[in-house]
Amino acid sequence: MEEVRAGRWLLESLGLRERRGLDLIACPSCGRAEVDVIEVAARAQDALTDLNIPIQVAVMGCVVNGPGEAREADLGIAAGRKRGHLFVKGEVVKVVPEPEMVEALVEWAQIIADGGVEEALRRKDDGAAAEAEADRMALLNDKGEDANNAEERIQIIRKLD
Repeated sequence: MEEVRAGRWLLESLGLRERRGLDLIACPSCGRAEVDVIEVAARAQDALTDLNIPIQVAVMGCVVNGPGEAREADLGIAAGRKRGHLFVKGEVVKVVPEPEMVEALVEWAQIIADGGVEEALRRKDDGAAAEAEADRMALLNDKGEDANNAEERIQIIRKLD
């Protein structure tokens, strides 16, 4: 039975079979993540699975790279600065308070199910992209380009050699 599910998932992921139900993806998280990505993803999966909507949803831990990395998802949310930046096909459509992120995903998934991606994009908040960009820049200023201290870690590894 697992092989059948894996095969279906593979075909759906490659676009060779119509998606049936939820495909939820989440980032692995980094030093910029301001929420528990696993917890938010689990709540989103619980809330969206019951809707039985054929949709790909991304849950991303930070607004710096989240919408760009998950731009192919039908719908997604990226956390940042105590807010959720909701995006449709990589385009920010709404900014919501962090506690409302999962509810917003459910609401917008239903909009997409009822009217398609085009309808969701028509409903976007015109100021959302500017708000998200301001949060993105503030987070970059706070955490920097190298939030995981990769350069420092590389130097430590080189010293071990």
